[in-house]
Amino acid sequence: MLSTLPLGVYCHVPFCASTCDFCAFYQEKPRRGDLNRYLDAMDLEFSHLLMGREVGTIFWGGGTPGLLPAKDLERMGRSLLERLPIAPQEWTVEMAPSTVKADKLSVLRDLGVTRISMGVQSFDAKLLESLGRLHKPRQIYKAWDLLQDAAFTNTNLDLIFAIPNQSMQGWESDLREAAQLRPNHISTYCLTFEEDTALYVKLSEGKVSIDADRELQFYERGWELLGELGFEQYEVSNFSSNRSSQCQHNLNTWRMHEWIGCGPSAASQYNGFRYQRAANLDQWIEDLSTKDETSSRIEQTMLNDRILFFDAVIFGLRMNKGIEWTQLQRRFPGAGSLLQLQELLQKFVNEGLVFQEGTLFRLSPKGRLLADGIGSACLELISK
Repeated sequence: MLSTLPLGVYCHVPFCASTCDFCAFYQEKPRRGDLNRYLDAMDLEFSHLLMGREVGTIFWGGGTPGLLPAKDLERMGRSLLERLPIAPQEWTVEMAPSTVKADKLSVLRDLGVTRISMGVQSFDAKLLESLGRLHKPRQIYKAWDLLQDAAFTNTNLDLIFAIPNQSMQGWESDLREAAQLRPNHISTYCLTFEEDTALYVKLSEGKVSIDADRELQFYERGWELLGELGFEQYEVSNFSSNRSSQCQHNLNTWRMHEWIGCGPSAASQYNGFRYQRAANLDQWIEDLSTKDETSSRIEQTMLNDRILFFDAVIFGLRMNKGIEWTQLQRRFPGAGSLLQLQELLQKFVNEGLVFQEGTLFRLSPKGRLLADGIGSACLELISK
């Protein structure tokens, strides 16, 4: 099942100065000793995994990759590049506004980083504080100016909506403010209440509540307004100013191509398996030092055409382009009987949730609002 297509590489940088109320990702405080151990282990993991295979995209996420000092960003970037036969076409680094500094941007530019994704979340100071974010609105503008000075024109801004006490007018203001900075990509995410987060504790204590109808209104208004502001939706949460500014790393993942995850808690889909690394810095380092690459995997799943077909449908439907049924059948010929899945898609067509054009299926605007539920319904059929 080893593909000859370029790989995606995801690097998890688990360090954060503080924990946002909504965040459930694995993270650590940035102590110098732990940073050194992390960088040493990333050197080792790169040497284990990247054996000359062409890499099309790189994505550094977290955590807060931008929290690393410039010298550490350079070290990790050089270590990664040494293993690659050619430079990637796209290289994204996530940064919080408070971590954007001129020296870091200079290093990233010299490494060949092509894209910066900045976690703005909101331009409202009170909402930022309620989310546990460290930055202030003025830091967003300062960071943006630094990005322009460093000639980073391929940029994404992350925004969160349906925040407690956020009004529709406030959501519209955030979208307009983001658009006037003229990034070529905007991602919008509905606030989620994940277990083991401060926000979930507030929910369980009755300090905040979930209003599904309100969330749908925020979704719809966001999609409508971003279209008016010149952004085209290409996935439920993602909007680009033109086709060339769509995130290629994410597209690679959604299309069920191969990617390798490096760092604690990072997931991979490679050589017929989907697996994850330990979500603990000490355990991850110990695994790399004492075990071979295969035995250090956790939650490993052996992939087959049926799993990949269903996942390609689930993630493909989230994209506005949708899925081409016969193309997926040719790509995954061993998927087995798909009659029940076909019947389910036809049911969604009859309900107005899915548009069908020959063998092309894509979600209607109404269906996009229910994308998670549609995906769950498809997933239930995988073992039938």
